[in-house]
Amino acid sequence: MRLQGRTAVITGAGSGIGRASAKLFAEEGARLALVDRDAEGLQDTLRLVGEATTHVGDVGDAGFAESVVGDVVARHARLDILMTAAGFSCGGTVLTTSVEDWDAVFRTNVGGTWLWARAAVPQMQRQKNGSIITLASQLALAGGKGNSAYIAAKGAIVSLTRTMAVDFATDGIRVNAIAPGAIDTPMLRRSFARHADPDAVREASRNRHAMKRFGEAEEIAQTALHLASDASSFTTGTVMVVDGGWLAA
Repeated sequence: MRLQGRTAVITGAGSGIGRASAKLFAEEGARLALVDRDAEGLQDTLRLVGEATTHVGDVGDAGFAESVVGDVVARHARLDILMTAAGFSCGGTVLTTSVEDWDAVFRTNVGGTWLWARAAVPQMQRQKNGSIITLASQLALAGGKGNSAYIAAKGAIVSLTRTMAVDFATDGIRVNAIAPGAIDTPMLRRSFARHADPDAVREASRNRHAMKRFGEAEEIAQTALHLASDASSFTTGTVMVVDGGWLAA
């Protein structure tokens, strides 16, 4: 098993990519701390993975991040993997996005990356080893319509990932981002539901991918497993695009 004996914190583990990654990491031997604001979703994930600690809260809360990481280190004396999969999208242009929605998107996506890395890095430095996996988006590289806060936040995650990779490379910490295409998750379905004709928008998005389909959360989890494991030991500061050909089309 590729993650035998390793300890992982996964935010956004209550659904979608976070849940699929938690399941795969557990199958590969990892000890898990699962984080989400959705207590019911976390319990559903817990039933899938069998054994883990669960932590309900706001990933944009610095004290919450410090508390969870502290609990993990107290239990296991190490933290090997951090995956920041929690995300939030509201839709809208810069004219139609409210200040409150803009702040909420950045709090979850960017704050939920920065604060958890900030909490995790000191332990990884002590170990001289660790893998941090962030979640960007193909939209951060391609641009997109009607989702300005989310796309800007994902672009910030790309830049933050690269600078963290450089800052902590000599500490044995690898930091990489995954940039998925449209993945069939609850968040994607909610984004379509915001439109006047959800079915038309869904089909246009599906057809925008060269493969003419949406990705599955399990496909992104496989990429996360690669980045979490020794198979990617010489990989840091990269953005791994898993987008069904969106950028190539």
